[in-house]
Amino acid sequence: MTYEAVIGLEIHAQLQTATKIFCGCSTAFGSPPNANVCPVCLGFPGVLPVLNRSAVDLAIRAALALGCRINETSVFARKNYFYPDLPKGYQISQYEQPLASEGLVELSGPEGPRRVRITRVHMEEDAGKSLHEGFIDSDRKTYLDYNRAGTPLIEIVSEPDLRSAGDAAAFFEHLRSVLVWLGVNDGNMEEGSLRCDANVSVRPVGTDTLGTKAEVKNLNSFRFLQKALEYEIARQIDVQLEGGRVKQETRLFDSASGHTVSMRSKEEAHDYRYFPDPDLPAVVVDAARVETIRAQMPELPAARRRRFAASYGIPEYDAAQLTQTRELSDFFESAVQAGAAPKAVSNWMMGEVARLLKESGRDIVESPVSPVQLAGLIGLVDKGTISGAIAKGVFEKMMVSGRSADEIVAAEGLTQIDDQAQIIAIISEVLATNADAVAGYRAGKTATFGFLVGQVMKAAAGKANPKRVNELLKHALETI
Repeated sequence: MTYEAVIGLEIHAQLQTATKIFCGCSTAFGSPPNANVCPVCLGFPGVLPVLNRSAVDLAIRAALALGCRINETSVFARKNYFYPDLPKGYQISQYEQPLASEGLVELSGPEGPRRVRITRVHMEEDAGKSLHEGFIDSDRKTYLDYNRAGTPLIEIVSEPDLRSAGDAAAFFEHLRSVLVWLGVNDGNMEEGSLRCDANVSVRPVGTDTLGTKAEVKNLNSFRFLQKALEYEIARQIDVQLEGGRVKQETRLFDSASGHTVSMRSKEEAHDYRYFPDPDLPAVVVDAARVETIRAQMPELPAARRRRFAASYGIPEYDAAQLTQTRELSDFFESAVQAGAAPKAVSNWMMGEVARLLKESGRDIVESPVSPVQLAGLIGLVDKGTISGAIAKGVFEKMMVSGRSADEIVAAEGLTQIDDQAQIIAIISEVLATNADAVAGYRAGKTATFGFLVGQVMKAAAGKANPKRVNELLKHALETI
């Protein structure tokens, strides 16, 4: 029997606010343990939470980008469970009446185009962090850091529309790209600001009945998500082929072994005993507020990718690479608007710009070369002022100094030699000192032509116009 996987994801994304969702404590990462806490986020008796308006606006922005309907009224509930890292003994979340629902995401995964429905986008607070290692008594004690307690999150819950581990990883990566693009989330999975839970089951191909699912918790990289699902899918198929039954449970991924391991039995919604939080009124979002937020949203990556290919005539591959981040695409468009040819800008950005930024450990927003300066360099090549080879050296100097291409070319005398008489004189000297290569070319060894071109360029210190060199050298070899 052939089985297929059925996968749905729950993605937890920290909202990029300066303060927590229900109090004024900082959300800054890296503070000393328990430095960013107060009676509200620690759940002291008698305190009252106050909702962060910026968190709501960011959550609406994300939901709109995912094609969701924004519900006019949403309700915060108490999700009751008892873990040491949950200071109140419950988590403030949304369940029956979420902020947004019924969205749709279209993406291209490893197995082709995929439409993934979004069940809901709801807001909630994060828990603290349990520390099990790094202390002299870690074998006997668990330490607790509540800095993250109360950090604003959205949870994006998909329908079980994914059918492979690769598609699930592609979907997660797509969502990260959109959230970072919008400024909703910083995308830093190592710091815990973006993580994923995966619900997975298997069933015989051709059937519609869902199998018993397992939930794999707290996956914080695309690679770990894919590896965990690949293992879990194979494990569940093996269980069924051997006549066993898959248990509904929560599992963790052990990256060292590449296996998932059982953590606990899977809770149902009623196990959490949800009820509306009596300290928080319903969240009412009117249509005018939604439209204001929609109007302020930037062009989304997919739309910009299509526009780049259509408006600038660059290949779809180029457009996809240039829209990896909003900053990268803005740099490209600014350089084009400064007068450079789109394909030339694309080639430079995917070539020398990317290479030198990577070598220096910087990203595009930290580039010492501005879009206007890059356009100026490309313009010098187009006008024949400098050759492409010299332009690469000039660009390296621009990255170090921040000076314009015009300044460097003028200061170092790098203007391309285009004078016919001057190039012919250099060619004559090269031919006179390389008689064997000349004889070889005229005897049919055409490979020596490249050698002679190189000698001419060397004699001209790389400044000669390569096209003119090729033309005049060929003419000299065939007529002299």
